[in-house]
Amino acid sequence: MSRMTVCILLLCLSLSAIPRAEGRRDTFRRLPVAVYRDKMKAGWVGQMAGVSFGAPTEFHWCGRITPADQMPQWREGMINDAFGQDDLYVEMTFLRTLERHGLEVSAKQAGADFAASQYGLAHANDAGRRNLRAGILPPDSGHPRFNNHANDIDFQIESDFSGLVAPGLPNAVIALGDTFGHLMNYGDGVYAGQFVGAMYAESFFESDPVTLARRALRAIPAASQYAEMVRDVLRWYEQNPDDWERTWRLVEEKYHKDAAYVHGLCSEPGGEDAFCIDAKLNGAYILIGLLYGDRDAEQTMTIACRCGQDSDCNPSNAAGILFTMIGFSRLDPRYTAGLDMGRVFSTTEYSFPRLLGACEKIARETVLAAGGRIERDEDGAECFVIPVRAPKVGPLERSWNPRPPRHPAR
Repeated sequence: MSRMTVCILLLCLSLSAIPRAEGRRDTFRRLPVAVYRDKMKAGWVGQMAGVSFGAPTEFHWCGRITPADQMPQWREGMINDAFGQDDLYVEMTFLRTLERHGLEVSAKQAGADFAASQYGLAHANDAGRRNLRAGILPPDSGHPRFNNHANDIDFQIESDFSGLVAPGLPNAVIALGDTFGHLMNYGDGVYAGQFVGAMYAESFFESDPVTLARRALRAIPAASQYAEMVRDVLRWYEQNPDDWERTWRLVEEKYHKDAAYVHGLCSEPGGEDAFCIDAKLNGAYILIGLLYGDRDAEQTMTIACRCGQDSDCNPSNAAGILFTMIGFSRLDPRYTAGLDMGRVFSTTEYSFPRLLGACEKIARETVLAAGGRIERDEDGAECFVIPVRAPKVGPLERSWNPRPPRHPAR
């Protein structure tokens, strides 16, 4: 056989190994279940670490960068502070709904479970739950006509679970966002959670934050202002790769001070010392942490936290995504040392091990429901075979110009 023939054969073999265009039903990615467990476990640790780290600074600096000398220091056992944080236990209400009622759970049932919760809430979560208790069913419970917090950060905070149970499956994340995100949010408030969830879902396969953000961007409407924010932050990062504070200032001018992007629902346009819980502004801080953190846990959490505003939630999302990329077995032990495996998250039935078991159960169902399968190798080790599907984005919603509520007579 000639050298030319050998080269052609090798080229053909290499091309056959490349996945065909996204959306084709014969394209799959493989994820060993052991790797899934390791990464999913890390995703929860990242959320816990980020919220525990940033909690002392929450809303202490608004419209200002937190001074470096005012930043908290990580201490042994700090990870356990997260067991009482609403950043964790609210999304576990949604996880429990999925565990009990399955992936096809109705929005009405999801709303009933959320309405029955007894923990304290604020902003969109509080308004949405009050609407549900008053008989305003989803998606109207998050509609701007009934909920003045529709663009707030709430579903962004608690969307992490959606990607952790849907590895490589953006359409499952989109569907979960439609069901749970509309309990309390609308438009960009929902897209914020779908974007964050899609980043988690892709973190099982991708370790470059820029690529991760670009792929997750396809899970939300391109014409939304949240998508515009993501594109802006990516562009500003490319222009200022070594100066996160410059990118922060650009974000501040457009997504905090400009009335065309802060729509006067809950947050008003402002500047220094002006409170803003809008999902776009705080979502930009998540991205700034991930992009400029250089895949370093401490740096990622620190930058996301120093951006200010909701400065425990944002490093929680950023660290959760980063830790998922890294995997539990490769984390710095200081973030896992002293983790209390027997303690139960406030208001839930979940200890840390039980939480992991619930996620794996739902992930198995999600992979199968998406047309994937679970195979075993010759040693009996399981592997998720996950279909690659192009994201199917829903219709555009704008909180400042919403479609009529589903039940307009209210």
